Amino acid sequence: MKSAFSRLPINSGALFGLAAFAIFSTHDIFIKLLGASYSPFQILFFSALLSFPFITIVLMRDPEPGTLQPVHPWWVLLRSTSGALSAVCAFYAFTHLPLSEVYAILFASPLVITVLAVPMLGETIRMRRGLAVLAGLIGVLVVLRPGASQLELGHFAALFSALTGAFNSIIVRKIGKDERRIVLVLYPMMTNLVLMALIMPFVYVPVPIGDLGMFAVVSGLVLLAMLCLITAYSRTDAMVVAPMQYSQIIWAALFGILIFGEYPDWQTYLGTAIIILSGIYILKREATSDVSRNTPVLRTRSRIGHSAGFSVGSLLSRNRKKEQN
Repeated sequence: MKSAFSRLPINSGALFGLAAFAIFSTHDIFIKLLGASYSPFQILFFSALLSFPFITIVLMRDPEPGTLQPVHPWWVLLRSTSGALSAVCAFYAFTHLPLSEVYAILFASPLVITVLAVPMLGETIRMRRGLAVLAGLIGVLVVLRPGASQLELGHFAALFSALTGAFNSIIVRKIGKDERRIVLVLYPMMTNLVLMALIMPFVYVPVPIGDLGMFAVVSGLVLLAMLCLITAYSRTDAMVVAPMQYSQIIWAALFGILIFGEYPDWQTYLGTAIIILSGIYILKREATSDVSRNTPVLRTRSRIGHSAGFSVGSLLSRNRKKEQN
């Protein structure tokens, strides 16, 4: 006799989404461990360097005709730079703050995307979405508690990562229809490598073979997580997959306690809950009503603060074209 659970519908897209963000959380553990010995610049350099060959193989199969000259060079440059800054700041924050606090602040990126979409995409924020943004910002203040607790450089790094990551997502939404997918992938990758290579002489620390293996694991985890995320979005609606990013707070609590001995206070979890609820409400409004022409939060399919140069949306669009052909 089958159990009641066996008759429940299982959304494979949601499961792949959960798996992707679990892998991202595991990736962040290695970032935190490596951060004890290396600067975030060196971590990003090796992450980009070791993932470059695998991503290049994927790009070599790109069927779109055209050159590698960007249609919007200045926007591509801004996007590439903001992506590198977002990753470096996130890596620094993971090294110096409890995982739960970093996630809580990065979770505010949908709020920033909603606000930036007004001047950059011509969006209009109506009262309900405006109140959701306001509630989310209150949640950020609950986590940070300025005046009641000492703010560290890691807090500002996490905030800057959320801001630059959101800016990066808006740029992709703005120019994505005009640029070749390979341009949106290749230029950020090269920017990560070139900028970090220029900084290497000032921050480089010799890497023993064991740590080099950890750098390779970091690159592999990002690629694996992105593949799971691409699969998730290709199998189900974005409204199902997008909220799965908030499952990272569970992993942050678990890994923080078991590995790093981190015990965030209740205000951190209260503020995180407020931020998550406001983010989910914004997602729901974009998905189920006509309040947004661009649905910028719903279409942000990459994880803020990751080190890979490519976005889920870029590779997902390419896969869909191949399926149609």
